[in-house]
Amino acid sequence: MSESDPTPASEFRAMHAGTDVEMAYAGRNTFLKGESRDVDDLDDIDVGVLGVPYDGALTNRPGARYGPEAIRRASAWWAYLSNYKGGLTNMNTGAQVDFSDVRVADCGDVPVFPMDYEQTAESIRAHVATIADRAFPLLFGGDHYCTYPAFCGFAEGADVDSVGLVQIDAHTDTAAESTTFGNHYHGSSTRLIAESQYSDFEHVSQVGIRGYESPNFFEFVEESGLNLYTMRDVHDRGIADVVVDAVEAAAADTDAVYVTFDIDGVDPSIAPGTGTPEPDGLTAHQALRVMEILGTHDDVGAADLMEVSPKYDPTESTQTLGAYLAVTLIERRFAE
Repeated sequence: MSESDPTPASEFRAMHAGTDVEMAYAGRNTFLKGESRDVDDLDDIDVGVLGVPYDGALTNRPGARYGPEAIRRASAWWAYLSNYKGGLTNMNTGAQVDFSDVRVADCGDVPVFPMDYEQTAESIRAHVATIADRAFPLLFGGDHYCTYPAFCGFAEGADVDSVGLVQIDAHTDTAAESTTFGNHYHGSSTRLIAESQYSDFEHVSQVGIRGYESPNFFEFVEESGLNLYTMRDVHDRGIADVVVDAVEAAAADTDAVYVTFDIDGVDPSIAPGTGTPEPDGLTAHQALRVMEILGTHDDVGAADLMEVSPKYDPTESTQTLGAYLAVTLIERRFAE
């Protein structure tokens, strides 16, 4: 049989409708069923996806290393629907969406070094910088420490001088130092970002903060210029008004905005699969509205979704919501 002759597989595909539709639970485990690409090969791509299976900087329950794989698998549902139906109508926004029009490439997972946070951080920075020079970086963690090197890598790759941060989270991650964990862990990532050459607290906006912080924290907020929006602010003002103010504050006098979404920003009754759950968090509706609004802001140039720990949620609701949040951001940014 020559190479030009039909094969049994090709004949079967030609004879039967539906063979070009891949079920959500089948095939490659890539985000939105995007093609696999190397980070150096993204010149024709809109979104470059990276996983960071690292949770060596956690202070509570481990397991976020399994987040990237779970989020990717969950995202396949929307790719399947869009392919099967030839596009979609977003019933929340009324938008007409076809995810096949979004050029998404999944670049796999960055090399991580479980016993070496410094080398892991350098790996994250280098890979995000490579994507940022070519496409919109979308990162799945991993613990929240990974946001710090990703943020710096984005600034470097995008060749910008200043970057604002919009952080959706239960916790501020502004710790200066821990006697147990040092000053590089998931509770210090925002402080490290604010003290980097690319940002400062005046260009950091935090949404959904609750629980407990260090003594006299509100004095620190006033002195540092941090844009703080607690869950009480969300309850009192509404999520839309809060997020609009947050992104505008982060974007003011900066070249771009980086969005980081810690899944523990969502109430654990909805998203229990995380390492440090806090009661009284965002609802699923509020979380999705956050991404709808951020996705329409032209200054948003990169994003990540962190701290999904699927083993704490046997219903798989956490990674499903996490994938939906990422899909919503990409939809509003690229697919409408």
